[in-house]
Amino acid sequence: MSMNQAQKMILQTRQVGPWGMNTYALICPETKESILFDPGDDADVLVEMLADSKPIAILLTHTHADHIGALAEMRRRLHVPLLAHSGPHANDMFLDADRWLEDGDVVQVGQHTLHVFYAPGHIGDQICLAIENDHRVIVGDTIFEGGPGKTWSSAGFQTTLKTLREVVLPWSDETVCYPGHGPAFRLGDQRAAIEAFLAKDHGDFFGDATWEM
Repeated sequence: MSMNQAQKMILQTRQVGPWGMNTYALICPETKESILFDPGDDADVLVEMLADSKPIAILLTHTHADHIGALAEMRRRLHVPLLAHSGPHANDMFLDADRWLEDGDVVQVGQHTLHVFYAPGHIGDQICLAIENDHRVIVGDTIFEGGPGKTWSSAGFQTTLKTLREVVLPWSDETVCYPGHGPAFRLGDQRAAIEAFLAKDHGDFFGDATWEM
């Protein structure tokens, strides 16, 4: 079944916490089922964002502190399963998820389907969620308008480069990326800059990167 414009998933977003982290909720317009992404902070704001929907899961793009600050509180409030990648998690934390998501898995939200892409580099448990029959992808801290996510070792940076080449760039130009910080952006608008970035030799670099460097 192809989705017409009227049936597109509702995407809610709020900036929460001291780092201005983007939390998202995807809501099926037909069934009102919803999934909350990255409960970083401000539990009351997150509950308000889910108003008039039926939450069925909390989903983590990754386990950095700014993305999970309100996780325990939201699990208490919502009583829904936690979905996340199996790790390794940030600081080797113990995460008692109800379902481990791997590359190629699907998550059903009402009449809509999300596709899981494993996207390590910034951290070893990062995933992106693409909405089927839609151009929108929730990318966590995989990629931002101005550069890739921060890395903490040259090996991590090399993994990020591999993720950009093998996971992100195969997406269509029409793809709209919804990152963990900052504005959403159209992949096609950044493709040339990303390809130029990938064509350079960055040596043993790691840290905060921009496409122009």
